[in-house]
Amino acid sequence: MSGTQVYKVYIKATPERIWEAITSPEWNSRYGYRGTTELDLRPGGAVRGLSNPGMIAAGAPEVGVDGEVLEADPPHRLVQTFRMLMDPGTAAEGFTRLTYELKEGKDGVTSLTVTHELAGAPNLARVLAGEFEDMGAGGGWAWVLSDLKSLLETGAAFGD
Repeated sequence: MSGTQVYKVYIKATPERIWEAITSPEWNSRYGYRGTTELDLRPGGAVRGLSNPGMIAAGAPEVGVDGEVLEADPPHRLVQTFRMLMDPGTAAEGFTRLTYELKEGKDGVTSLTVTHELAGAPNLARVLAGEFEDMGAGGGWAWVLSDLKSLLETGAAFGD
């Protein structure tokens, strides 16, 4: 299951709007796991994914994900490292590489491709593939990107 996971979704929104939804804490806290992600969008800048209050109440650490920005080309491409700190097993797997690519298409539709390189991170790969959804760990990237699409296209995320 480790290796590379690639997810592509088409969203009726501009690349700029999707970029803002990914990189702005005001937006990225409104979909997916509802934790705020803070990004310093310069090479070497910090990435911090904060756990939401429910996760913290269940024993998760305040910072659930950390990493570093490797490349930022707004609103086209973001490359960062990614390490999940939610449990000792995923934290010990170390940093993986995460790339967002946005491409404007026809009729106001933009493709968003998320590529997560997960070599050496089998536990994280299983989480991000949604294998623990029935245990309350969410549906991984497919679920996060579906929720992002819903939010941008309808104004409401899952559970709103």
